[in-house]
Amino acid sequence: MTNDKRIKINDEAQMTNDEGMTKVEATRAAFDELFWNGRITAVVREEPEKARVYDLEERSARFGEAVIDFAKSIPQDAVTNRIISQLVGAGTSVGANYVEADDAVSKKEFLKSIGTCRKETREVKHFLRMAVRAVPELKPNARKLWLEARELHLIFSKIWRSGKNE
Repeated sequence: MTNDKRIKINDEAQMTNDEGMTKVEATRAAFDELFWNGRITAVVREEPEKARVYDLEERSARFGEAVIDFAKSIPQDAVTNRIISQLVGAGTSVGANYVEADDAVSKKEFLKSIGTCRKETREVKHFLRMAVRAVPELKPNARKLWLEARELHLIFSKIWRSGKNE
């Protein structure tokens, strides 16, 4: 790297600057000197290729949206109309029940709502299976949703069991 290339030091490093500057830019040589003399700490940040959503409210909302998008791809006929309605109902209620659990005022109310989330994710898995039976070419997309429903079910089950055992 040449000396004329400039690097930006992150906020954590900026806070340790003796001059009290809010924005610090240093040449590579100056940065190396500051780093090796212990006057700043470098922090490396790497973002994952595909950021995983750990916010359960957001994850369950995205799940509901994915269920709606999947349901739109199912051809409508006498067999699939009921499946579509049940699938969308169960898939979108997961997030709604999680929001309700998050706002619960008692442990009992929280566990009841989390228990409903568990039931709804199982119901989604069931209706995805029925949708694939009715329209076999939907299997690849249904499988992705089924795996997410399974993960959500495991998460809600763990929360529910942990709450019951306290």
